[in-house]
Amino acid sequence: MEIKQIILRQIKMELLNPFTTSVGTEIDKDFILVEVNSKSGLSGWAESVSIKEPIYNEETVKTNWQIMSDHLIPLIFQTAIQHPDEVSERFKPIRRNFNAKAALEGAIWDLYAKEQNMPLSKALGGVKDKVEVGISVGIKRSERDTLFEIENYLKQGYKRIKVKIKPEWDYHILKAIRHEFPKIELMADANCAYTLNDTDHLQTLDEFDLMMIEQPLDCDDIIDHAKLQAKLATPICLDESIHTVEDARKAIELGSCKIINLKIGRVGGLTESKKIHDLCQKNNVPVWCGGMLEAGIGRAHNIAITSLANFTLPGDTAPSSHYWKQDIIEPEVTMTEGYIHVPTSAGIGFELNRTRIEDLTLYSKSFYPSLN
Repeated sequence: MEIKQIILRQIKMELLNPFTTSVGTEIDKDFILVEVNSKSGLSGWAESVSIKEPIYNEETVKTNWQIMSDHLIPLIFQTAIQHPDEVSERFKPIRRNFNAKAALEGAIWDLYAKEQNMPLSKALGGVKDKVEVGISVGIKRSERDTLFEIENYLKQGYKRIKVKIKPEWDYHILKAIRHEFPKIELMADANCAYTLNDTDHLQTLDEFDLMMIEQPLDCDDIIDHAKLQAKLATPICLDESIHTVEDARKAIELGSCKIINLKIGRVGGLTESKKIHDLCQKNNVPVWCGGMLEAGIGRAHNIAITSLANFTLPGDTAPSSHYWKQDIIEPEVTMTEGYIHVPTSAGIGFELNRTRIEDLTLYSKSFYPSLN
Protein backbone atom coordinates (compact mmCIF):
# COMPACT_ATOMS: atom_id res chain seq x y z
CA MET A 1 0.00 0.00 0.00
CA GLU A 2 1.35 3.38 -1.04
CA ILE A 3 -0.41 5.91 1.16
CA LYS A 4 -0.55 9.39 -0.31
CA GLN A 5 -2.86 11.20 2.13
CA ILE A 6 -4.49 10.85 5.55
CA ILE A 7 -7.47 13.00 6.52
CA LEU A 8 -8.74 13.47 10.06
CA ARG A 9 -12.24 14.83 10.60
CA GLN A 10 -13.82 15.68 13.93
CA ILE A 11 -17.51 14.76 13.77
CA LYS A 12 -20.37 15.49 16.14
CA MET A 13 -23.57 13.39 16.12
CA GLU A 14 -26.58 13.64 18.41
CA LEU A 15 -27.83 10.40 19.94
CA LEU A 16 -31.52 9.58 19.56
CA ASN A 17 -31.73 8.94 23.31
CA PRO A 18 -29.42 9.76 26.26
CA PHE A 19 -27.34 6.79 27.43
CA THR A 20 -26.51 6.55 31.15
CA THR A 21 -23.97 4.26 32.85
CA SER A 22 -22.34 4.26 36.27
CA VAL A 23 -19.77 6.80 34.99
CA GLY A 24 -22.05 9.35 33.30
CA THR A 25 -24.62 10.21 30.64
CA GLU A 26 -24.01 10.78 26.93
CA ILE A 27 -26.43 12.79 24.81
CA ASP A 28 -24.21 13.23 21.76
CA LYS A 29 -20.96 11.86 20.41
CA ASP A 30 -17.84 13.73 19.27
CA PHE A 31 -15.38 11.44 17.49
CA ILE A 32 -12.71 11.38 14.81
CA LEU A 33 -13.10 9.88 11.37
CA VAL A 34 -9.89 8.67 9.72
CA GLU A 35 -9.61 8.46 5.93
CA VAL A 36 -6.49 6.89 4.42
CA ASN A 37 -6.03 7.42 0.65
CA SER A 38 -3.62 5.38 -1.45
CA LYS A 39 -2.08 5.90 -4.88
CA SER A 40 -4.37 3.12 -6.11
CA GLY A 41 -7.27 5.58 -5.86
CA LEU A 42 -8.93 3.66 -3.02
CA SER A 43 -9.57 4.88 0.52
CA GLY A 44 -9.90 3.16 3.88
CA TRP A 45 -12.02 4.47 6.75
CA ALA A 46 -12.27 4.02 10.51
CA GLU A 47 -13.47 5.81 13.65
CA SER A 48 -11.80 6.71 16.89
CA VAL A 49 -14.12 5.64 19.70
CA SER A 50 -12.82 8.12 22.29
CA ILE A 51 -15.26 10.61 23.78
CA LYS A 52 -14.79 14.16 25.10
CA GLU A 53 -14.05 13.24 28.72
CA PRO A 54 -11.50 10.68 30.03
CA ILE A 55 -14.12 8.67 31.94
CA TYR A 56 -13.98 5.33 30.12
CA ASN A 57 -10.20 5.41 29.77
CA GLU A 58 -7.54 8.10 29.74
CA GLU A 59 -8.04 9.04 26.07
CA THR A 60 -10.23 11.83 24.67
CA VAL A 61 -11.06 13.21 21.23
CA LYS A 62 -8.46 15.97 21.73
CA THR A 63 -5.68 13.64 22.86
CA ASN A 64 -6.42 11.24 19.98
CA TRP A 65 -6.13 14.08 17.48
CA GLN A 66 -2.81 15.21 18.93
CA ILE A 67 -1.33 11.70 19.18
CA MET A 68 -2.35 10.81 15.64
CA SER A 69 -1.18 14.13 14.18
CA ASP A 70 2.15 14.45 15.98
CA HIS A 71 3.24 10.85 16.49
CA LEU A 72 1.32 8.10 14.70
CA ILE A 73 0.76 9.56 11.24
CA PRO A 74 4.49 10.35 10.83
CA LEU A 75 5.20 6.68 11.63
CA ILE A 76 2.72 5.60 8.94
CA PHE A 77 4.54 7.71 6.36
CA GLN A 78 8.02 6.40 7.21
CA THR A 79 8.00 3.49 4.74
CA ALA A 80 5.49 1.58 2.63
CA ILE A 81 3.17 -0.84 4.42
CA GLN A 82 2.77 -4.29 2.93
CA HIS A 83 0.19 -5.63 5.39
CA PRO A 84 -1.91 -4.02 8.18
CA ASP A 85 -0.32 -6.31 10.80
CA GLU A 86 2.81 -4.15 10.42
CA VAL A 87 1.01 -1.08 11.76
CA SER A 88 0.77 -2.18 15.40
CA GLU A 89 4.48 -3.06 15.34
CA ARG A 90 5.30 0.36 13.95
CA PHE A 91 3.26 2.01 16.72
CA LYS A 92 4.98 0.11 19.57
CA PRO A 93 7.34 2.98 20.56
CA ILE A 94 4.25 5.04 21.47
CA ARG A 95 2.90 3.93 24.85
CA ARG A 96 -0.81 3.08 25.21
CA ASN A 97 -3.10 5.54 23.31
CA PHE A 98 -4.93 2.45 22.07
CA ASN A 99 -8.00 4.23 20.64
CA ALA A 100 -5.83 6.51 18.52
CA LYS A 101 -3.78 3.58 17.25
CA ALA A 102 -6.87 1.52 16.48
CA ALA A 103 -8.43 4.28 14.38
CA LEU A 104 -5.44 4.61 12.05
CA GLU A 105 -4.84 0.87 11.89
CA GLY A 106 -8.53 0.22 11.16
CA ALA A 107 -8.52 2.57 8.19
CA ILE A 108 -5.46 0.79 6.82
CA TRP A 109 -7.18 -2.59 7.29
CA ASP A 110 -10.18 -1.30 5.32
CA LEU A 111 -7.89 0.02 2.57
CA TYR A 112 -5.98 -3.27 2.45
CA ALA A 113 -9.18 -5.30 2.11
CA LYS A 114 -10.38 -3.04 -0.70
CA GLU A 115 -7.06 -3.34 -2.55
CA GLN A 116 -7.33 -7.13 -2.19
CA ASN A 117 -10.98 -6.92 -3.37
CA MET A 118 -12.24 -8.87 -0.37
CA PRO A 119 -14.56 -8.14 2.55
CA LEU A 120 -12.81 -6.93 5.68
CA SER A 121 -14.32 -9.88 7.54
CA LYS A 122 -12.56 -12.34 5.22
CA ALA A 123 -9.29 -10.40 5.38
CA LEU A 124 -9.42 -10.86 9.16
CA GLY A 125 -10.18 -14.58 8.92
CA GLY A 126 -13.91 -14.37 9.59
CA VAL A 127 -16.08 -17.43 8.99
CA LYS A 128 -19.64 -16.24 9.68
CA ASP A 129 -22.18 -14.78 7.28
CA LYS A 130 -24.28 -13.27 10.07
CA VAL A 131 -23.71 -12.24 13.69
CA GLU A 132 -26.01 -12.27 16.71
CA VAL A 133 -27.04 -8.92 18.15
CA GLY A 134 -27.53 -7.97 21.78
CA ILE A 135 -28.55 -4.63 23.21
CA SER A 136 -27.35 -2.50 26.12
CA VAL A 137 -29.89 -0.84 28.44
CA GLY A 138 -28.64 2.21 30.29
CA ILE A 139 -29.60 3.24 33.81
CA LYS A 140 -33.18 4.54 33.68
CA ARG A 141 -35.29 6.82 35.86
CA SER A 142 -37.45 3.95 37.07
CA GLU A 143 -37.92 0.18 37.14
CA ARG A 144 -40.99 0.61 34.96
CA ASP A 145 -39.02 2.45 32.25
CA THR A 146 -36.42 -0.32 32.24
CA LEU A 147 -38.96 -3.13 31.91
CA PHE A 148 -40.80 -1.30 29.16
CA GLU A 149 -37.58 -0.77 27.19
CA ILE A 150 -36.52 -4.41 27.56
CA GLU A 151 -39.93 -5.62 26.40
CA ASN A 152 -39.58 -3.42 23.34
CA TYR A 153 -36.14 -4.80 22.52
CA LEU A 154 -37.27 -8.40 22.90
CA LYS A 155 -40.11 -7.76 20.45
CA GLN A 156 -37.51 -6.43 17.99
CA GLY A 157 -35.62 -9.74 18.23
CA TYR A 158 -32.48 -8.91 20.22
CA LYS A 159 -30.68 -12.05 21.35
CA ARG A 160 -29.31 -10.77 24.67
CA ILE A 161 -30.11 -7.95 27.09
CA LYS A 162 -27.28 -6.16 28.91
CA VAL A 163 -28.29 -3.93 31.84
CA LYS A 164 -26.03 -1.25 33.27
CA ILE A 165 -25.78 -1.49 37.08
CA LYS A 166 -24.22 0.40 39.98
CA PRO A 167 -24.64 0.37 43.77
CA GLU A 168 -28.31 0.96 44.62
CA TRP A 169 -29.27 0.05 41.04
CA ASP A 170 -28.48 -3.64 40.85
CA TYR A 171 -30.21 -6.32 42.93
CA HIS A 172 -33.74 -4.93 42.80
CA ILE A 173 -33.68 -4.01 39.11
CA LEU A 174 -32.28 -7.43 38.16
CA LYS A 175 -34.88 -9.12 40.35
CA ALA A 176 -37.64 -7.20 38.61
CA ILE A 177 -36.28 -8.07 35.18
CA ARG A 178 -35.98 -11.78 36.06
CA HIS A 179 -39.51 -11.81 37.43
CA GLU A 180 -40.88 -10.23 34.27
CA PHE A 181 -38.64 -12.08 31.78
CA PRO A 182 -37.53 -15.34 33.46
CA LYS A 183 -35.92 -16.97 30.43
CA ILE A 184 -34.09 -14.20 28.59
CA GLU A 185 -30.31 -14.10 28.12
CA LEU A 186 -29.42 -11.42 30.67
CA MET A 187 -26.14 -9.87 31.76
CA ALA A 188 -25.12 -6.95 33.98
CA ASP A 189 -22.42 -4.37 33.26
CA ALA A 190 -20.94 -2.55 36.25
CA ASN A 191 -18.32 -0.33 34.55
CA CYS A 192 -15.97 -0.62 37.57
CA ALA A 193 -18.57 0.51 40.12
CA TYR A 194 -17.70 -1.96 42.94
CA THR A 195 -14.81 -3.07 45.18
CA LEU A 196 -13.92 -6.31 46.93
CA ASN A 197 -15.79 -4.94 49.95
CA ASP A 198 -18.95 -5.53 47.90
CA THR A 199 -18.28 -9.26 47.46
CA ASP A 200 -21.13 -10.40 49.70
CA HIS A 201 -23.54 -8.13 47.89
CA LEU A 202 -22.34 -9.23 44.44
CA GLN A 203 -22.85 -12.85 45.51
CA THR A 204 -26.56 -12.12 45.85
CA LEU A 205 -26.69 -11.49 42.09
CA ASP A 206 -25.91 -15.19 41.50
CA GLU A 207 -29.59 -15.98 42.02
CA PHE A 208 -30.51 -14.30 38.73
CA ASP A 209 -28.70 -16.80 36.45
CA LEU A 210 -26.83 -14.07 34.60
CA MET A 211 -24.75 -14.85 31.53
CA MET A 212 -22.04 -12.69 33.13
CA ILE A 213 -21.30 -9.64 35.22
CA GLU A 214 -19.03 -7.32 33.28
CA GLN A 215 -16.11 -5.43 34.86
CA PRO A 216 -17.34 -5.14 38.46
CA LEU A 217 -13.99 -3.90 39.87
CA ASP A 218 -11.37 -1.31 38.92
CA CYS A 219 -10.45 -0.65 35.31
CA ASP A 220 -6.79 -1.62 35.82
CA ASP A 221 -7.43 -4.67 37.99
CA ILE A 222 -6.80 -8.33 37.21
CA ILE A 223 -5.77 -9.72 40.63
CA ASP A 224 -8.84 -8.72 42.66
CA HIS A 225 -11.13 -9.93 39.90
CA ALA A 226 -9.58 -13.38 40.38
CA LYS A 227 -10.41 -13.23 44.10
CA LEU A 228 -13.95 -12.16 43.29
CA GLN A 229 -14.49 -14.75 40.55
CA ALA A 230 -13.53 -17.51 43.00
CA LYS A 231 -16.50 -16.48 45.16
CA LEU A 232 -19.09 -15.99 42.42
CA ALA A 233 -21.07 -18.58 40.49
CA THR A 234 -21.77 -15.91 37.85
CA PRO A 235 -18.99 -15.64 35.22
CA ILE A 236 -17.01 -12.41 35.33
CA CYS A 237 -16.38 -10.74 31.97
CA LEU A 238 -13.46 -8.34 31.74
CA ASP A 239 -13.67 -5.20 29.61
CA GLU A 240 -11.66 -2.18 30.77
CA SER A 241 -8.90 -4.38 32.26
CA ILE A 242 -7.92 -5.95 28.91
CA HIS A 243 -5.75 -3.84 26.58
CA THR A 244 -3.34 -6.39 25.12
CA VAL A 245 -2.97 -10.09 24.49
CA GLU A 246 -0.65 -10.15 27.51
CA ASP A 247 -3.41 -8.72 29.71
CA ALA A 248 -5.72 -11.44 28.42
CA ARG A 249 -3.12 -14.15 29.08
CA LYS A 250 -2.61 -13.01 32.67
CA ALA A 251 -6.34 -12.77 33.33
CA ILE A 252 -6.92 -16.28 32.00
CA GLU A 253 -4.01 -17.78 33.93
CA LEU A 254 -5.10 -16.09 37.19
CA GLY A 255 -8.74 -17.06 36.75
CA SER A 256 -9.82 -13.41 36.77
CA CYS A 257 -12.62 -13.99 34.29
CA LYS A 258 -14.44 -16.62 32.25
CA ILE A 259 -15.39 -14.31 29.35
CA ILE A 260 -13.69 -11.37 27.62
CA ASN A 261 -15.33 -8.38 25.95
CA LEU A 262 -13.27 -7.38 22.92
CA LYS A 263 -13.47 -3.73 21.88
CA ILE A 264 -11.29 -2.86 18.90
CA GLY A 265 -10.44 0.63 20.15
CA ARG A 266 -9.66 -0.46 23.69
CA VAL A 267 -7.08 -3.05 22.56
CA GLY A 268 -5.39 -0.88 19.93
CA GLY A 269 -6.79 -2.31 16.71
CA LEU A 270 -7.86 -5.28 14.67
CA THR A 271 -4.49 -7.04 14.74
CA GLU A 272 -4.40 -7.14 18.55
CA SER A 273 -8.09 -8.11 18.55
CA LYS A 274 -7.24 -11.15 16.43
CA LYS A 275 -4.41 -12.13 18.78
CA ILE A 276 -6.69 -11.91 21.83
CA HIS A 277 -9.41 -13.82 19.98
CA ASP A 278 -6.97 -16.62 19.12
CA LEU A 279 -5.61 -16.85 22.67
CA CYS A 280 -9.12 -17.03 24.12
CA GLN A 281 -10.16 -19.64 21.58
CA LYS A 282 -7.16 -21.78 22.52
CA ASN A 283 -8.15 -21.54 26.19
CA ASN A 284 -11.90 -22.07 25.67
CA VAL A 285 -12.73 -18.55 26.82
CA PRO A 286 -15.58 -17.08 24.75
CA VAL A 287 -15.38 -13.50 23.51
CA TRP A 288 -17.93 -10.98 22.33
CA CYS A 289 -17.74 -7.53 20.77
CA GLY A 290 -18.67 -4.60 22.97
CA GLY A 291 -19.90 -1.26 21.70
CA MET A 292 -18.77 2.34 22.19
CA LEU A 293 -21.75 4.09 20.59
CA GLU A 294 -20.06 3.87 17.21
CA ALA A 295 -21.44 5.45 14.07
CA GLY A 296 -21.73 3.32 10.94
CA ILE A 297 -18.05 3.05 10.05
CA GLY A 298 -17.02 1.85 13.50
CA ARG A 299 -20.08 -0.42 13.56
CA ALA A 300 -18.92 -1.99 10.28
CA HIS A 301 -15.51 -2.78 11.81
CA ASN A 302 -17.28 -4.42 14.78
CA ILE A 303 -19.34 -6.59 12.43
CA ALA A 304 -16.20 -7.69 10.60
CA ILE A 305 -14.31 -8.75 13.74
CA THR A 306 -17.40 -10.48 15.16
CA SER A 307 -17.39 -12.80 12.15
CA LEU A 308 -14.40 -14.65 13.69
CA ALA A 309 -15.19 -18.10 15.08
CA ASN A 310 -14.75 -17.53 18.84
CA PHE A 311 -17.19 -14.61 19.00
CA THR A 312 -19.80 -16.99 20.36
CA LEU A 313 -21.88 -14.54 22.42
CA PRO A 314 -24.13 -11.76 21.06
CA GLY A 315 -22.35 -8.41 20.81
CA ASP A 316 -23.48 -4.81 21.27
CA THR A 317 -23.52 -3.97 17.56
CA ALA A 318 -27.14 -2.86 17.26
CA PRO A 319 -28.62 -1.37 14.06
CA SER A 320 -27.89 2.24 13.11
CA SER A 321 -31.49 3.30 13.77
CA HIS A 322 -31.13 2.44 17.47
CA TYR A 323 -28.61 5.27 17.92
CA TRP A 324 -28.92 7.81 15.11
CA LYS A 325 -31.62 9.66 13.19
CA GLN A 326 -29.37 9.25 10.17
CA ASP A 327 -26.07 7.37 10.00
CA ILE A 328 -22.98 8.20 7.92
CA ILE A 329 -23.06 5.03 5.80
CA GLU A 330 -25.30 3.65 3.07
CA PRO A 331 -27.12 1.38 3.47
CA GLU A 332 -27.39 1.75 7.23
CA VAL A 333 -26.77 -1.27 9.48
CA THR A 334 -29.99 -3.25 9.88
CA MET A 335 -31.04 -6.32 11.85
CA THR A 336 -33.20 -9.29 10.80
CA GLU A 337 -34.60 -11.58 13.51
CA GLY A 338 -31.76 -10.75 15.89
CA TYR A 339 -28.95 -11.04 13.33
CA ILE A 340 -26.86 -8.63 11.27
CA HIS A 341 -25.63 -10.00 7.96
CA VAL A 342 -21.90 -9.65 7.35
CA PRO A 343 -21.26 -7.56 4.21
CA THR A 344 -19.85 -9.39 1.19
CA SER A 345 -18.45 -6.45 -0.78
CA ALA A 346 -14.86 -5.24 -0.46
CA GLY A 347 -13.61 -3.51 2.69
CA ILE A 348 -16.09 -2.59 5.38
CA GLY A 349 -18.88 -3.31 2.90
CA PHE A 350 -20.77 -0.01 3.21
CA GLU A 351 -20.65 3.16 1.13
CA LEU A 352 -19.91 6.49 2.79
CA ASN A 353 -22.61 9.15 2.89
CA ARG A 354 -20.16 11.93 2.13
CA THR A 355 -22.77 14.67 2.18
CA ARG A 356 -23.81 13.62 5.67
CA ILE A 357 -20.18 13.42 6.79
CA GLU A 358 -19.41 16.91 5.51
CA ASP A 359 -22.51 18.32 7.23
CA LEU A 360 -21.40 16.82 10.55
CA THR A 361 -17.71 17.76 10.31
CA LEU A 362 -16.57 20.36 12.82
CA TYR A 363 -13.11 20.61 11.27
CA SER A 364 -10.64 18.53 9.32
CA LYS A 365 -6.96 18.35 8.45
CA SER A 366 -5.05 16.55 5.70
CA PHE A 367 -1.60 15.01 6.10
CA TYR A 368 0.88 14.14 3.32
CA PRO A 369 4.21 12.29 3.31
CA SER A 370 6.09 15.38 2.16
CA LEU A 371 4.97 17.32 5.21
CA ASN A 372 6.21 14.77 7.76
